[in-house]
Amino acid sequence: MIFVPRTHNSCKIILMAAALGFITPAIASVDPKHLGDFGDWSAYIHKTKGGKVCFSISEPKETLPKKVNRDSVYFLITNRPKEKIKNEVSIITGYPFKPGSVSTARIGDKSFKLYTKGDGAWVDSNKNEKRLIKAMKMGSSMIVKGTSKRGTVTTDKYSLSGVTKAISSIDKACR
Repeated sequence: MIFVPRTHNSCKIILMAAALGFITPAIASVDPKHLGDFGDWSAYIHKTKGGKVCFSISEPKETLPKKVNRDSVYFLITNRPKEKIKNEVSIITGYPFKPGSVSTARIGDKSFKLYTKGDGAWVDSNKNEKRLIKAMKMGSSMIVKGTSKRGTVTTDKYSLSGVTKAISSIDKACR
């Protein structure tokens, strides 16, 4: 999953995509196509030998604690139609999670558990993933909490402004 905020270059997107296994290093020289910016979310499509990959992506508006050393932090929603994957939620936290820990995403009074591995987190089931996407479309902000392997608890606040249009964009591009 790849994201290049308007202030980053496409190399960062490609490196993230390759690191997450969405593209291989052999095809990493091809930039994803920017589908648009929608509020605080952006949408992209990338064509690979394995088929199209579309994703919506956003960075947190606020990360706490402020003085923790972390790599880039992103929330992604991905479609890979050839693999029959639609609206897969994932988070890149910018640090390795504590092994066996659970991360949470909260929107209003709804809370969603995310399983963790390395520096990523995912929803535990398709049913809960659909519930999370629905809550994201109806909400205005989302709080994601996790624990690093060093025991630091982090809180990332995301704006959900534009998430519905960003998801619609990738759904249309990756049918």
